[in-house]
Amino acid sequence: QVQLVESGGGLVQPGESLTLSCTVPGIPLSLYPIGWFRQVPGKGREAREGVSCISSDSRTWYKDSVKGRFTISRDNVKNVVYLQMDNLRPDDTALYFCATVFRSTAWGPVCPREYDYWGQGTQVTVSS
Repeated sequence: QVQLVESGGGLVQPGESLTLSCTVPGIPLSLYPIGWFRQVPGKGREAREGVSCISSDSRTWYKDSVKGRFTISRDNVKNVVYLQMDNLRPDDTALYFCATVFRSTAWGPVCPREYDYWGQGTQVTVSS
């Protein structure tokens, strides 16, 4: 069973930073694309939006509203994918998920459009 685990969420003030981590015990993340998504409170899973992704060959993609503020990276030794989030804003408040897929036939410009395996999410709240 593939189980992704996110961590690093919390409550911060606008302008502050957080770093989210995503790991998958037993699965080498360097072989597969990893996507970060977020779901706004009160909205269903269908409203989950892509935030960033990193492909197996380390290409990256970002949602327009986070470009220049968020940075995705992967540590192949620690087998962790990070999402560094700087200059956080209240509209970044959401439950953040990481996801992966082993084989996909539907691709965006960098990463797959659909993912098979998801974590439970980590809450990020930006509020003064």
